[in-house]
This record gives sequence, C-alpha cells and structure tokens, in this order.
Amino acid sequence: MRRKEKKELVWRRLDNSAKIFPLSSSRKYSSVFRISAVMKDKVSPKLLEKAVNNALNKFEFFKVRLRKGFFWYYFEYNDKKIVIEEEKDYPCKYIDPNTNNDYLFKVTYFDRKINIDIFHSLTDGNSAVQFFKEIVYQYIEIEYAKDFKNVVRTDRKFDFNIEDSYLKNYNKKAKNNSISKKAYILKGRKIPFEAIRATHEIIDLTKLKEISKQKEVTITQFLTALLIKAIYLGNMKDHQNSKPIKICVPVNLKKYFKSKTLSNFFSYITVTADGKKVDFNNLDDVLKLVKSDFENLLKPEEVMKTMSLNVKLGNNFFIRIIPLFMKQIFVRLSYLEIRKYTTTTFSNIGRIGIIADYQKYIEDFFFLIAPERVEKIKCSTCSYEDKMFFTFTSILMQTNIENEFKKILEELGIHVEIESNGV
Repeated sequence: MRRKEKKELVWRRLDNSAKIFPLSSSRKYSSVFRISAVMKDKVSPKLLEKAVNNALNKFEFFKVRLRKGFFWYYFEYNDKKIVIEEEKDYPCKYIDPNTNNDYLFKVTYFDRKINIDIFHSLTDGNSAVQFFKEIVYQYIEIEYAKDFKNVVRTDRKFDFNIEDSYLKNYNKKAKNNSISKKAYILKGRKIPFEAIRATHEIIDLTKLKEISKQKEVTITQFLTALLIKAIYLGNMKDHQNSKPIKICVPVNLKKYFKSKTLSNFFSYITVTADGKKVDFNNLDDVLKLVKSDFENLLKPEEVMKTMSLNVKLGNNFFIRIIPLFMKQIFVRLSYLEIRKYTTTTFSNIGRIGIIADYQKYIEDFFFLIAPERVEKIKCSTCSYEDKMFFTFTSILMQTNIENEFKKILEELGIHVEIESNGV
C-alpha cells in the first residue's frame, strides 16, 4: 500500500452533514437508521460474522471510529474485531461505542433476519444500502457455497470514493429568502421505558404504481399525501390545531450532481400542508398540493440553494473557530428549535435491487429511521420485488396514524399486510 493510501485510512474529516450528527445526538436522539433483510432460512451468526468481515475488506470506508478534535469530530481507522450479536433491543437505538468496539454501525440477527443499524455521521441511506447488500451477498455465497461455485458477480469492482461532495458542488452565492412557520407537532402519550414501536405496512407495489399513475403523481408524492391525510385524521383532527402539517423528505443529491461518494450526500425538501389552503379530507386536493411542492422544491436551482445554504452555515468562520464543547451546546439547543418546524420525516430509499441469482434466498427488506421527542413518529420506505415496505417507527402509544394510513390504502383497493415488533 502506498504511503498516500495508508494516510487516507488513518483518519479523515467528516462531511458537511456528518459534522452535525455527533453534536446533536444522544441516547434519547440517536440519529441511527436501520436496514433489515429477512432471509428464507435461519441466520447463522458465525457465517454472518465472516460475511461482515468480507464486506468490510471491500468497504474499508466503514472501518472507522469517531474521535474528538478541538474544533470538530473526525474519523479514525478502526481495526478492532467486529461485534455480531443477537437482536435484543429496539431498532435504531443509540450505538454505544464501548460495547460495539467503537464501530459506528451495528450488525444483529434474529431468527431469519439480518439488521444493520448505522449512525448517520458515517453515511447516508443510499450508500448504506450498497454496504448492506454486500454483507447479504457475502452471507448467501458462504451459506450456499455449492450453488455459487460458478457464479461471478458483475458488481465485484466497486466504483466509489470518499470525497465531501457538498464542498465540491455547493454555490457560495446561494441565498435564502423564504420565511418558515412552525409545524404541527404530533400529540399523544409516549410509550414508557424508551421503547420504540415499529409497524411495517407491506403494500402491493403493482397496485400502488397503478393508482399513482392514475393520480398522475410519483409513488413518493402519493405516499406523502396519504401520510398527511393520515396525520390529520389520526392525530390532528381531535386537537383542532391551526399549524400546518410539514413533512421533511430527504433528497438523494447523487441524482443531481456527479458524485459516487460513500459519504453523506443528501439534502431535503419540506412539504407544507396548511389546513387554510387544503382540504385534508379530500385526498385529490392533498395530492395536488404535494405534487406542486415537489415540483417546485425539486427544481435543480432550488436543490442547489438548499444544499448550498447548509454548507455555507457549516463553513461559517465564526462557527468553525468555536471549540467543540461550545458547538455541542449551541447545536443541541438549536436542534430542538429547528425540529419544531417539522411534523415528521418521510424517507424513501427506493427499490433495493438484488442480483437474480440471490433473490430466491431473500424474502423481504425493511428500512427504519429513529423517532425522537419532537418528531415522535418517523416514516420510511423501500421496495423489493413486488412489495413496498412502509414503516412507522413511533414512541407514541396510539396507533391512529398507522391505522388511518392502512385504511386509506385499502379504500383505494390497495392490499396491505401488517407486521410489528410487538410494542
């Protein structure tokens, strides 16, 4: 290994988004997301450990620990043994470095399920899927070695880098003239003991595509509109609140810029549904609003503006020279205030494409994001083969929103199955 390559493995800076998560996160707000694969057969922990190590040899990007500098956190190369455990805790919980050999991701298993929980500083959902797919491929190749003697994967050469694509692509002249209103915050009693309920609504993808096409909207737009209506019927209606329902939707910036980075590279849009301007009971009215917001906010110039403003804030001279401990106090106080401008987050990582030879060993995929005390419910979705998996992660005792979401889908003739972690 050349000297330059070795140096890159020793330590590296956090990307522009990654800087915020260690400052704002805690045991109560983990900034962790999860991807799960349900296999057709029971998972072997020994084979899974071997698969994870094989995957890490290809994705050394993930072999890091988080360290404190004077001004910012940074990543340092981590060569400790990877920890593989049976799943015993709720999903998306805080990853304790002391019990996880300092790794920023945690791999667990339970019966036929393989999970990876990832601290958001390490990477975004798009890159996490690539790493997790490699773990699953490696596991299948080890477990069913006889079936893969003559199979050569076309994706063995990985074309990616670890650049900070924010710094490479942002516009220093971008300005923000928008004025934002505080959002409706979900109401209800919290589940005790810091438990998290995960409710998976497994949706007929073929029918979902058909209805979305009829309504002349994308699947993400369609599900966002359904979520807004479900929030109104299941939570907001009884409280007669005049604040708008605001859905934060992460945006994969790799679709807008030439980037193959494994680091975070995402932005977001906020869909705003004001009861003074839209009839929450009328799905077509909500769909019209959502489609308009998506089209306006996803214009390339608007995406550039939002992304650039966040980069400019992180690069502000006065913020850069503040010592880390003061940044942490400032960011945590600011984050509590910022969260009041979002009702919930809905993240769609899209289709998880699996090579044909491997599909028969995998049943389902799930994607989950951590709720927290302001955004008490968060929503996420992914699709695999002919199913879409829409997940509610919640710290609320009531399941009204989840129930209303299912009811709306079924009223449209879309079949839905429910799975839950039993909380």
